[in-house]
Amino acid sequence: MTAPRGPFRFGDRVQLTGPKGRMHTITLRERGELHTHHGVLRHEQLVGQPDGSVVENSSGHEYLALRPLLRDFVMSMPRGAAIVYPKDAAAIVAQADIFPGAVVVEAGVGSGALSLSLLRAVGASGRLISFERRMEFAEVAMANVETFFGERPAHWSVVEGDLAEALPGAVERGSVDRVVLDMLAPWEVLEPVADALAPGGVVICYVATATQLSRVAEFLRGLGCFTEPEASETMVRGWHVDGLAVRPDHRMVAHTGFLITARRLAPGVVPPEVKRRASKKSYTDEDLEIWTPGAVGDRDITDKNLRKRVREAQRAAEGARLAAGAVSGEGEQDA
Repeated sequence: MTAPRGPFRFGDRVQLTGPKGRMHTITLRERGELHTHHGVLRHEQLVGQPDGSVVENSSGHEYLALRPLLRDFVMSMPRGAAIVYPKDAAAIVAQADIFPGAVVVEAGVGSGALSLSLLRAVGASGRLISFERRMEFAEVAMANVETFFGERPAHWSVVEGDLAEALPGAVERGSVDRVVLDMLAPWEVLEPVADALAPGGVVICYVATATQLSRVAEFLRGLGCFTEPEASETMVRGWHVDGLAVRPDHRMVAHTGFLITARRLAPGVVPPEVKRRASKKSYTDEDLEIWTPGAVGDRDITDKNLRKRVREAQRAAEGARLAAGAVSGEGEQDA
């Protein structure tokens, strides 16, 4: 994977900040143009310019041109499924201690937002195995990852199918360092996850509702082979800073999901008893079904819209391949 630096080339993703701070993310193409009510900006004006340049459109309006950061790319890339926000992806990498060289299992892959952070964290010496039940989502994710990196990472494999059924055949028992579960019912796969994890390995689940959080915690405790689970959520509030005018922003990224983590104990080890106040199970399976995302109106993307997202992601990936080929060609000429 090439470092995102150097002058802009056709196929590069560029983030343009125009009048009044409005942003546009484009892929540079031959004869391409950005049309807004402020005028026209030709893509070729950016080619050869260094990162962080300012260019003018046909009406004299200035645009700041920068390569998108990972967080910028994630928020603007084509989506087939809901994404894991950058704030949560950062917390997952930190709380699960995703390290260079780690073997990491991810389910599901969604639109590839979390996969990008995991691939960067494990590095070329590590391995990421992503499981996705819907191949259409996987296609969007693969195209998004290729667009961002300029190539398909060699240390990433995508497996179509259910994690509970496919995991035992994809990895050896006790060979996985970390497991990241972003799915509706992660408790359904915790047993094969426990078999795949090495002693001391971490499982981290990303869930949307408090009832899901509670059920995951109870299943982890019930298995008897994990440490006491820890739960958290991450909220980010920006601040306006202009001289002495310092105040919180009017908008913030608040609750998006809960994270719950636990570590795999060595085989045969009985976890120490955690003393807590006596309580009774306060929910039933019927209660859980009422509060799942589908029951409260979380709608699936339509097949037509999903096919559109697949095409958008694949076009962006094609542009990234062209840019990567141009860089390779320049390197051969220099040699």
